[in-house]
Amino acid sequence: ISAFGEHVIGKEVELAMQEALEQTGVQISEFTVAPQINPTSGLPYHEWFVEFETMPENMATFSKIIDTSLQRQNSYYFDLIEGKVLKQLVVTAIKPGGFNRYMKSEGKLGGQNKIPRLSNDRKIVDKLCQWELTK
Repeated sequence: ISAFGEHVIGKEVELAMQEALEQTGVQISEFTVAPQINPTSGLPYHEWFVEFETMPENMATFSKIIDTSLQRQNSYYFDLIEGKVLKQLVVTAIKPGGFNRYMKSEGKLGGQNKIPRLSNDRKIVDKLCQWELTK
């Protein structure tokens, strides 16, 4: 993702998620990350869409671990958070099986097809969110 000049790469989001999983004992099936450029209020942010096998006891703590890891790994992201260009990331839970249903709806279930870890736009997540949010 580089919607704001942060240049976050796949390796960084994978490591950040791995750290959050190890520190919380949470298990996930899948995740993807997209920018929220024009939120209804407040600063823009990265939104992490996660299909949990086990939900975190405290979503704020889980999110903070990921955000802290990204800030440690990526100085551009750190600077944007510190400079109040971006706010801390937001984790949005997806219903169990949601990513598979999305891939099936796109005709991409199975084989070598995978959900991209990062997107510079919200095309995938907007479609996913139409029917797969846990709220």
